[in-house]
Amino acid sequence: MAVTSSRAKKQPTSVWLTERPPVKRKADQPAGLDLDKIVAATVRLLDAEGLAKFSMRRLAAELGVTAMSVYWYVDTKDDLLELAMDAVAGELDLPDESDERADWRDQLRHLAFEYRKLLLAHTWLPKLLGEYLNFGPRSMAFSNATLRVMARSGLSKESTSGALAAVYQFVYGFCSIQGQHRARCRAEGTTLDEYFHRVVEAVQGHPRFAETMELSGDARYAREGMSAEQMLDDDFAFALELQIAGIEAMRERQRAAAEGADGDGGGTGQDADAPTTPPRTP
Repeated sequence: MAVTSSRAKKQPTSVWLTERPPVKRKADQPAGLDLDKIVAATVRLLDAEGLAKFSMRRLAAELGVTAMSVYWYVDTKDDLLELAMDAVAGELDLPDESDERADWRDQLRHLAFEYRKLLLAHTWLPKLLGEYLNFGPRSMAFSNATLRVMARSGLSKESTSGALAAVYQFVYGFCSIQGQHRARCRAEGTTLDEYFHRVVEAVQGHPRFAETMELSGDARYAREGMSAEQMLDDDFAFALELQIAGIEAMRERQRAAAEGADGDGGGTGQDADAPTTPPRTP
């Protein structure tokens, strides 16, 4: 039976999918107020106080105007949050794609590290990325850059979206958790090192955590002298290399399968499911 509810038929909405008429300033509108200033103040408040405390009244107070003055420039709070998301996306440094000799792996690393830096700088952003379409021009510039870089990897076109998901969903998940840890530490007036130390102290001596403590202790002592942030940096960089190595391995598997098909099963003589040697630069 077909679903006929109004909810099922509702189309996705976004500030970027609507055409808003240009603002015409009224005589009683505050002088010097414009959309750019409103968005910049929104980002400052979100960074300083978090998403839970953000409101249009709080924003208006920050700007020294009435809430109605803000609504003269945006229709809803949702629209303003979308604008803030795209504003911070402008902080992303995109690779120089004019250099044809550039290695796609280096450019993909650069984009991944830039994305990580953005998510950690604005810990309210990950939650909003799961709620809004994020169609703004700066966000789309980043998205298109990742697609163009991945197109040079040698993967088949149908594999591109899965490869990008592996990289950027990993970055998103890693940074969402790290960002929450940072926010908790700030709220408690402590550091990440102190927080991790307290967690270890809390579970030490409990039998059910004995194996975990023993196994993780070996890894921790191997990196003795490193701060918690440094260990997370190392873990992120290594995990990213695993993602890139996986993309290279899948590319080689696809090439071997294609060569095998062209040679009626002969190809390189290598099992397509066998481990691959370090791939050639495409």
